[in-house]
Amino acid sequence: MNLEHATPPLVVVIGPTASGKSSLAVRLAEQLGGEVVACDSTQLYRGFDIGTAKPAPSERHGIPHHLIDVLGPEEAATAGGYRQMALAALADLRKRGRLPIFTVGTGLYCARCLRGWLTFPSVQKSFANACALARARMVLGTCTTSCGVLILRLRRKFLLPTSKNSFAPSRSALSQKKPLTELHRSGRAPLQGWRVLKIGLAPDREPLYARIHARTDAMLARGWLEEVRSLLEAGLPADAKPFDFIGYRELRAVLQGHITLDDAIAAIQQSTRRYAKRQLTWFRREPAVHWLEGFGDDALLQSRP
Repeated sequence: MNLEHATPPLVVVIGPTASGKSSLAVRLAEQLGGEVVACDSTQLYRGFDIGTAKPAPSERHGIPHHLIDVLGPEEAATAGGYRQMALAALADLRKRGRLPIFTVGTGLYCARCLRGWLTFPSVQKSFANACALARARMVLGTCTTSCGVLILRLRRKFLLPTSKNSFAPSRSALSQKKPLTELHRSGRAPLQGWRVLKIGLAPDREPLYARIHARTDAMLARGWLEEVRSLLEAGLPADAKPFDFIGYRELRAVLQGHITLDDAIAAIQQSTRRYAKRQLTWFRREPAVHWLEGFGDDALLQSRP
């Protein structure tokens, strides 16, 4: 099959952390002539390996993995930036006739890659942040102006009225004077030229939590704490973005003498459980997913209607 001229397939594997997405993707790649494309905001960063669950070389079985270790700790990861890198990887895979298999841990990145990015994300973010600040000030009692009035002022700053109930980004933020709903429709650039098949891993909660706990212990046994110590001793600022990742912030606190290792382990496991729950909530909204039971390779044995 000549994937350069046909409409090629693209496999997307979604699921909560510790559900075995990587092992399933590698097996599919081995059987179908594919390569893995990581879709995880934490795995983009070089040096942060154990705690981000990057598959070790021995776990990759010779299958090429893309979009891992592409950013330095001082660089900012964004959904828009990820999409550009993913499109470049897809173009390369298509040219070489290889099947892309995405392993998705960050649902937002997957959504932006498949459905596109709005033309004015910075305006939306600024407006949302400003509204949130206004509400917070009202709750804390640090502002006498009503929340509604503040939001109206913010809307006038960021948006231009085009009709009674329709607004567009203002000239100070954007040159286009179109209704916001129209910009939402026209600003998206969904992925084209691929037939997307989505596979979701949905293990039961208790086995998933047990696996999260066991994986945390295994990561520490592999030298996770030593990895964090090496990063700090290499001169990486303690406030670098990747140190906000689950586990890295707790182990940094251990090395700084703020908490004990036992407390850090408990906090890591709790935060990871909560993260897995949030992931599943997000992924359940993803359309047209074929859900599978179990973990990783075992998920191929049973399917959920």
